[in-house]
Order: sequence, then C-alpha cells, then structure tokens
Amino acid sequence: MFLSRANYSHAEFRQGMKDMWPQAPGIAAWGLMTGVAMVKSGMSVLESLLMALLVFAGSSQLAAIPLIVASAPMWVILATGFCVNLRFVVFSLHLRPYLMHLPRWERMTHGYLTADLTYVLFTKRFPHPLAQPEGRRAQEAYLAGNCFLNWASWVSASIVGVVLANFIPTRWGLGFAGILCLVGILCSLASTRLRVISATVAAIAAVVAYSLPLKLNIVVAIAVAVLLCLSIEKRVDPQAGRV
Repeated sequence: MFLSRANYSHAEFRQGMKDMWPQAPGIAAWGLMTGVAMVKSGMSVLESLLMALLVFAGSSQLAAIPLIVASAPMWVILATGFCVNLRFVVFSLHLRPYLMHLPRWERMTHGYLTADLTYVLFTKRFPHPLAQPEGRRAQEAYLAGNCFLNWASWVSASIVGVVLANFIPTRWGLGFAGILCLVGILCSLASTRLRVISATVAAIAAVVAYSLPLKLNIVVAIAVAVLLCLSIEKRVDPQAGRV
C-alpha cells in the first residue's frame, strides 16, 4: 500500500518522510526501550520478536507487559490496552473523510500504521480533506511516507532491543527517552482548552489512584478524563474550546 509506485514516486511521499525524520530518533529510542522491556519482563525472544513485528502499539505494549508478567486476568490486560488506545477512535473519526474513498483493505492498513505523530503531522499538513483526485493522491502519498518512516523506525529499533536486551543494562535510562517522546506528542496534541483539561484531569486521577494494583490507575485516569470531557463538551460551544 504505502510502497505502491503511485505513492513512493510522488513528491508528497518524500515530504512525509522529511517531516517525520526529526521525530524518528525519539521513536527509535522508545522502540528500543520497548524491545528491551519485553525480554527483561520474562517474555521469550520469539514472543518478543512476534510482538515487535505484529503489535504496532508502543504505549499499549508497555502497559500490557507488566500485567502479562504479573499473570493478571485477561480482561484486565484487554481493558487496559483498549483504554490506552481509545485515542485512535478519535483519530479514525477525524481521518474518515480523508480515506473513505479508498478500498477497505487500504483503510484498514492505514488504521494499523497510523500512529500519534503521523496523525499530528498529517492533519497539520492537510487541515481539510481534498476532493480533487490529485489532492487525494497527495494526501495518500504524504501519509504513506510518514507512516513508512515511523513504522520502520519503531520496528527496527524494537527488534534491535529484543536481540540485544541481555547486553543493554536497564539503568541506561532508555525509558526516559520514551517518556520524552510521549511528552512531545502530548504537547503537540494539546491544541484546545478541552484537550488541556483532559490531560490535566487524567494526570491528577492517575496520581490519586496510583496505589491501585495492576496499574489500574491508568484505566481510572482515562475513564475519568473521558467522562468529564464528554460532559463538558455537551455544555460548551466547540469553537469556544479552542486555545
């Protein structure tokens, strides 16, 4: 899909890679840390490699790994992964007008490959869907180039982390690089008052509920922030919430 000739030969494909390039080192550091964490948690090298190749969801992986190690109930692992990835429901609703003209398999591929930074960069480049065929091709090529570099940075670094896990001390602080990457994503998405409120409420709820077992404070934080912001959104003019 993203390596079809119509995409990689288009100028917007190269532009998408160019815009993602400054973010690639942070994505790679996060992927490396995740690869190391999978092996250090007790997963076999084969299991870790399969997860690195098939599960393209960094924050969800990091949330699920300690639960798997702790032999948490399956429903807790699934609920945690679901809540952590709820933001992609919002992303997909926003991207629907851009991609609905594509065949279903291409839309599903885009859904799998589109991550936080690709969504941010794509919507910044194309604030509104383009209806003309050439405009649509430009959008598809840009998103493809963006997704390709993001996916390649993550997967390659994750595999390196899995392979070299036993030789990379966790005291190197690779987790801090992943945190910095997430902070950068958070800052880029905090573009309205409602989003700032949701992030603040989620942070406070996560700290208050920190003592809960199995990292359920993450689930609580997401649920509280979503419910509060949905109730606020019904009472506020959407245009008034813009910073």
